[in-house]
This record gives sequence, structure tokens and C-alpha cells, in this order.
Amino acid sequence: MHKKYLRLNIQLLLLVLLISCSKNTSGGSTTPINPVTPPTVAIPKLMTLPNGWKLSSILSANFPSGIELYYYDSIYAGRKTKMFCLAYDSKTTSIEFKPTISSVAKKPSDFFKDETGVVYAAINGGYFGVNQSYSLVKYNGAVLSPNIKVLNRTYNGASTAYYATRAAFGVTSTGAYEAAWVYHVGTTNDMIYSYPKPNANVEGKAPMDLPTEIFPIGGSIWNTQSAIGGSPMLIKNGKVNITDTAEMISINNTTSRPRTAIGYTASNLVLLFAIEGDNTLNGTDGMNLVELTTVMQSFGCVDAINLDGGGSTSMVVANQLLVRPGDNGVERPVVSAVLIKKK
Repeated sequence: MHKKYLRLNIQLLLLVLLISCSKNTSGGSTTPINPVTPPTVAIPKLMTLPNGWKLSSILSANFPSGIELYYYDSIYAGRKTKMFCLAYDSKTTSIEFKPTISSVAKKPSDFFKDETGVVYAAINGGYFGVNQSYSLVKYNGAVLSPNIKVLNRTYNGASTAYYATRAAFGVTSTGAYEAAWVYHVGTTNDMIYSYPKPNANVEGKAPMDLPTEIFPIGGSIWNTQSAIGGSPMLIKNGKVNITDTAEMISINNTTSRPRTAIGYTASNLVLLFAIEGDNTLNGTDGMNLVELTTVMQSFGCVDAINLDGGGSTSMVVANQLLVRPGDNGVERPVVSAVLIKKK
């Protein structure tokens, strides 16, 4: 009988010990077995991203405060789409916007590697021919290449000169960014005028007059320190304004192609976009100009221009090529590039 009570007391003691061991010393709640830590989701600090976009936490890891990289790799407008957007706060004085040019065409990844100092990103610049830029490249007050001043198109069966005011994107000495339709007035390339509307040329019709200080109406000197030219304008003063006809630019405007673009938002963010395309390997077609503009609007761009695209489209971050080039996967040498670097 005593042995029976002894066994019962031992069992009760063991039960009490088990219950007490399962208690949390901080508040009496039980500790779960194999607790699972919720996954950490990288949250952008500069802006709220449109649907489908994500912060690239790995490639943004070594950036200073005020600059981030976003990506999109999903279905857009019914097609598989791959896009990247580099954003930086233009009020961050330690970040520099540097358009640059090379006397011999070279890959954007080489622009990135060859630049001295700390480089965060590089994209291809404006249009070019054989070792010659057709688009404005201006850095630190010096015009390294003017926007093309004369375009020859057929009119009444003859080659005829047209004078297009093409889009450019620049920053003033005070750090304000803007896009404008510009023209180099006179014999010096340093006299750049901007206009509230582009010279209203239409291919196949009589050319408009040569731009001057007073034509088109409302022109004024474009006081930018650094700028990159492209074409066409995509967004101006917060409104869609794709002026490819007036700028006389035909770049497969309505078909899906790789695209590069640059713009800024009302919250002082400068945005650089690269859209992958012409890629039969994984089915990314690219975008037309309207789709590109819609994407940039979703980011809140108030001004934006298109840069050279197609096989020229490239974006390099942390020494990595982000989009597969459209030229059969081989990065195309270009004449100009835009670098985002440490000042």
C-alpha cells in the first residue's frame, strides 16, 4: 500500500516538473516548439512602388541613403516583362548626375568601369552614329555634343532640311531638374534655347522655320549645368505629351522594343528606366512608347524623355548588367551614357 502511494506521489511530482518547465519565465505563457521568424520584406524608403514592383535589396545594399533600385519581373499588358528603375533623391547633395561621352563607342558597362570614383549606376544615353552623338551631352556647364540641328527628309520628291526641337533632360546649378524641347541657336552650340512647345514639323509637309530666340514662341535660354538629349518627350508638366511627330523621330514607336528613359517626380526623385526586350530567349518583348509612358506615370513622373533604345538599352548597377541586351544578348557599344555616382 505504501509503495502504491509512493509511486503516485512520484508521478504527480514529475507532472508538476513538466508543467513548470513548459512555462515562460517572462509571463507564464508557453514557449512554442521550433518558433518560426516571419520573413523580412524589404520596404522602399524613397517612395511607394506601383503594383508588381519590388525593391532590389541586394543590389541596393551598398547604396548610401537617398538612392534605391527597383525591379519588375512579371506580366504587364498581357506579356512577360522585365524592367528596372533606379531612383535617387535629387536633394541629396552627395549624388551626382553625370552625362558623359566617348570619342570611340564603348559599352555602357565600360563607361561604368572606366569612370573614376564611386559609381552607382550607368545607362546608355541618346542617339548616335559612327562615333558621333546626335543627342545633347552637357556636363558641368560644357556642351560636349549638341542635339542634332538638321534632319533631312523627303518633301515633294526632294531631300529637304527640317529643324527639329528635340527633347532633353537636365539639371540647373540650383539642383532643379526639368525636361524641355531644345535647340542650339546661332553658330555656337553653347546657346541652348528651350521652348514651351516643339517646332511643329510634320514629315511630308513643308518644314517649319529655323528655331531662333523668338521662334517657336516663348523660347528662353536653357540654363542647365548638365543635360542629356534624347527623343521624344514622353511627359511634360505632369501630362502625357509624346511628341514623336514634331521631333521627327521614328524608333518603332508603336511596337514592343527595349527602352531606356529618364524622368523626375514632384517629390524630387530622378528616375532612370531600362526595359528589356527583343529577347526570344526568355520571351521579354519590351514596350511601345505609350506603355513606357504609362509606367513612368505610375511612378509619378511630371517630366520624362525617351533615350536611345533597342539594342542600345542597358543598365549597369554594382558592376552588373541588369537587362539582357537586344543585340542577340551582346551589349552594344554606344557614344554617350549617364552615370549616377558619388559627388
